Amino acid sequence: MRSNVLSKRKPGSAMALAIALACGTAVAAVGLAEPAFAQKKKKKKGDDAEYSKEFIAAYNPLNTAMNEGGADIASLRPQIDALLAMANSPDERLATGNLAYNAGAQSNDRGLQLAGMEMMLSSNKLTIENQPQYNFVAYQLSNALGDQAKARTYLQKAIDLNFSNEQISPDELRAQMAESYFREERLVEGLAYLKDAIEAREATGSAAPETWYRRGMVTAYNNEIQPQVYDFTVGWVKNYPSDTNWRDAVNITRNLNTFEAAEILDLMRLAFKLDTMNNKQDYIEYVEAADARRLPKEVADVIEHGYSTGRASRDDIYLADSLSTAKNRIAADRSELPSLERDARAASAGLRTVVAAGDAFLNYSEYAKAEEFYAKALTMPGVETAEVATRLGIAQAKQGKNADAASTFALVEGKRKPIAMLWSAHVSQQATPAVAAPAPAEPEAEPATGG
Repeated sequence: MRSNVLSKRKPGSAMALAIALACGTAVAAVGLAEPAFAQKKKKKKGDDAEYSKEFIAAYNPLNTAMNEGGADIASLRPQIDALLAMANSPDERLATGNLAYNAGAQSNDRGLQLAGMEMMLSSNKLTIENQPQYNFVAYQLSNALGDQAKARTYLQKAIDLNFSNEQISPDELRAQMAESYFREERLVEGLAYLKDAIEAREATGSAAPETWYRRGMVTAYNNEIQPQVYDFTVGWVKNYPSDTNWRDAVNITRNLNTFEAAEILDLMRLAFKLDTMNNKQDYIEYVEAADARRLPKEVADVIEHGYSTGRASRDDIYLADSLSTAKNRIAADRSELPSLERDARAASAGLRTVVAAGDAFLNYSEYAKAEEFYAKALTMPGVETAEVATRLGIAQAKQGKNADAASTFALVEGKRKPIAMLWSAHVSQQATPAVAAPAPAEPEAEPATGG
């Protein structure tokens, strides 16, 4: 039996709880004795402990019973509940909370543990050093009991108080805040929290942990939450670029949209530039979107790249026929470029002619001329701004005009915006290296991408 008498306590000497974060181990409680002059001069000094006579009469027998080996917490529960109800002063609330937390730990009653922890926190008697840990434990208990709103309140307080230990980093606390929303299926709110946390980190010049981008991306992708999925996807490949990540980013964008051929073409142009096309189907999709009759040089280059890398089979009839068509078309098509260039530069040139000139010169990798004609087309009435701006940005990117390309891609709205966002992420990497990233962590989930 452990029963200590405490006649007076300073606020700063409140009982320190060696709380086990994961297992809820009980901590030692102490007995209370009414100060000899408590009734007459209870507040003689501003730092005197404050316990009523009735409180001490209820607390001490209960504390003694709990400190006996093998205490039956269930039989003591009515007394514990009565003590919780009668605790009024800050000191009484601290002592009662401590006792209730211990009782809950001994009986594996998380609800009682939480009631005790909340009473201690509300006593305003905890030391500054203990407040971060206690708020975190209150979060853990609330979370275990399924009260996510309460859990978030305590978790945010722990974050604000800079809680961390050897097992739990500040980054993990912020990730858990997002998970709290996800557990309630409040996906948009969780994604918003995660995005804000990422932006706050990036504003300091550092990348957020890769798991943050991936968690947001996977959650948004699996639940088809747009446009949020692209915010996480773009941030991911900007800060953690790799062939695999870029391939996933392209596939996510492709899978979540029903693109027309012209849109697929500009997405596959990015995949080709990044060298993330790694199977025959990627090449077939690119060739179908480009059309050997319209863009023969580009189609020929793509197919021959597939052959040379072994990623596309020479036995595929469609690719073989497309390559033959493209090669047969190139000479005649190229011979028409001078007249097309002249017509497109004329003051009387129509929009269709100017755009066709841009497409033709992009096909033959004459990017400066393609840029000229796309830029002209953007000033003309009736232009499809999203399509032409995308291709103007591509022409600029191909010339290494990364700042210009980024500005142009920013003009793209509507269905093409995700494509432009990926292109913009790519050119930003060419202009500046990715921000400093922390050590990579194991991903929590893989996006179910196709391709």
